This record gives sequence, C-alpha cells and structure tokens, in this order.
Amino acid sequence: MTHRGIIPGMLYGVLTILAIALSFSFIVSLVLTFTAFTESSFSWLILTASFLALFIGGVVSGMISKQKGWVVGAATALLYSVITFLIQYLGYNSTFSLEQYVHHAGYLACGVLGGIIGVNLFSNQS
Repeated sequence: MTHRGIIPGMLYGVLTILAIALSFSFIVSLVLTFTAFTESSFSWLILTASFLALFIGGVVSGMISKQKGWVVGAATALLYSVITFLIQYLGYNSTFSLEQYVHHAGYLACGVLGGIIGVNLFSNQS
C-alpha cells in the first residue's frame, strides 16, 4: 500500500521533523547536563539543526507526495509552525516575537526547498 498525496506527505514530513528535533534536543540536554556548557553556547547549533530538520522533513514530504513539491514542503513547514505556535501560546501564554517570525520564514524556505528536492530526487521519470 503506497501513501501518496499532499496530506500523507505533510504528516510524514512533520513526524520526521519532530523525530529529528526531539532526538537533537535529547542529545543537547545530555551535553548540557554533564558538561559546563551553557544553553547560549548552543544557540547557532540549535538553529542550524532546526533548519536542517525542516529541510529533511520537506524532502520526506516531497518524496511521499511525489507531486507539487513546493506546495507540500510549504504546507509541512506551515503545519510545523502552527504546532509550535499553539504549544507556545497555549502552554506558555506568549506569542511569537519578531525573531521567531524570521526563524519560521527560514523554516518555510527550507521546507519548500526540501519539498522541491524530494519530489524531483525520488521521481520515477526516465
């Protein structure tokens, strides 16, 4: 049974993003716990890992959907941003700052690029 279409692609992409983000967060928390590093020393590494996770999630979503890579990549990144916003707003009672809007615009660009590459890299064209 093959899963094709935009919705399954988005779901697989977001699940991939969340798996990468949770794995990276676990590794960083272990490093912070057992070393003298501070959270501020990892800020650029965390941002880079976030962009990479969104790019990989976009590739997965494009690979699953096999159509409209930029749309499914953008939809995956927007779904991730909505989930992040809901967790921040409902859990911490705060909205996005300007810096976070810029980060999420970068996430959107990475998701779109990943979706385009995912569709074209794994297509069955001769």
